Order: sequence, then C-alpha cells, then structure tokens
Amino acid sequence: MQNSILFVQEIELIVAFIYLTITRLDICFAVGKLAQYTGAPRVSHHRAVLKLLAYIKGTVGQGLFYSSNPNMDLKAFADADLSACPDSRRSVSAYCIFLGDSLISWKSRKQDVVSRSSAESEYRAMALAVCDILWVRSLMEDLHLPPSSPTVLYCDNEAAIHIANNPVFHERTKHVERDCHTVRDRVTDGTIILAHVRTECQIADLLTKALYPGQFRALVGKLGISNIFMPA
Repeated sequence: MQNSILFVQEIELIVAFIYLTITRLDICFAVGKLAQYTGAPRVSHHRAVLKLLAYIKGTVGQGLFYSSNPNMDLKAFADADLSACPDSRRSVSAYCIFLGDSLISWKSRKQDVVSRSSAESEYRAMALAVCDILWVRSLMEDLHLPPSSPTVLYCDNEAAIHIANNPVFHERTKHVERDCHTVRDRVTDGTIILAHVRTECQIADLLTKALYPGQFRALVGKLGISNIFMPA
C-alpha cells in the first residue's frame, strides 16, 4: 500500500515538473528521462525525483529573462545525442531558437529511426530545427516584422555542415535524403547560414544529455535563465 502511494505521488510530481518545463529549460532533460519510466519506476527513479525536487527548491526564482534589446535577428543551435536510448538505440534531437538574446523556442525529441553515424543524427537535428526556424520566420512576417538577415544555425558537427554545403556528397546522405533537401534548400536560398560551434559552447546540449555541474551552469547562463532572488 505504501509503495502504491509513493508511486502515485511520484507520477504527480513528474506531471508538475513537465508543467515547469514551459519556462525551465534547465530541467527538461531530467524531466524527460523521468517521464519515460512512470509505468514501472524503481527506487533509483524515486531518488532522482527527490534530487530534482531539491534542485527546483533551491532555484525557485529561476526562469527565462527577456531582454529589452531591440535586436530582431534569429539564431539557433541544433544538437543530437547518438544512440541515446539504451533500448532502441535511437538518437535524441534538440534545438534552441533565439530572437536576439532571448530564447523563444526549443524542443527535444527521439528520432524516428536509428542513425548510423553522429553526422547523420546531427543532420536530422538540423532538419528539425530548420522546420521550426521557417515557422518562426513566417510568424514574424505575419506580424510585419520580417527578418532582415538569414538565420544562423549553429552545429558542433563539421561533417553534418559539410553535407549541407556539398550537393554531391551522396555517400553520407542517401539515408537522410529528405532531411538533406530540407536543410540544403534553405542554405541554397539564403534563408539559413550554417556555422560551427565548439562542443562546450553548444547550448542545445542541455536538452540531449546529462552534463557536469560546471558545464551545466555555464550553458544555463547562456540561455538567458536568471534567478530573481540572486543579487544583481
């Protein structure tokens, strides 16, 4: 009976955590992992829930900060964690989109198929990001605020960037043909500019993998997440 009560309480907490991820990007990865095991949680998952609850309690004033900077340029970061799922070996794609210095859109999801290389998984993440970038650019045009420059999409995999910029690089692209056209067409027409970013500066890493505390805090700061209770 006691175990059943703990099980119900744990699910209720995870549901509450999911709601918090609307503005708390820093807990998205942990919440996503916990949500995968709500059907058959173990003691280790219960401990993880308590640790996450303690982290949230210690950062209760933390949330997204939107700058008054008039910069309306879009930039995005796309990343993937190869074979992240231990059961299916499918990779996880993630991206973050910024309007100026303000984070406005983000997503992480498990890829539909198993990727055969890191370049392939990263390319699928780039394609996912490009689709949302196009939607944001279209929304800005509807609001009579059309982007004045191409959107820079940052990726930490040079092979994936090379695939997008090389239309005859067929051997590495035949397994991701649809994604190739999604990204390459937007690069060709000047909507997207691809740029390399060092792995330690890849903001989307927060959504794909567990990080060491120092790297975690550094990337949280780059997201524009601030704590209203911290001294200025």
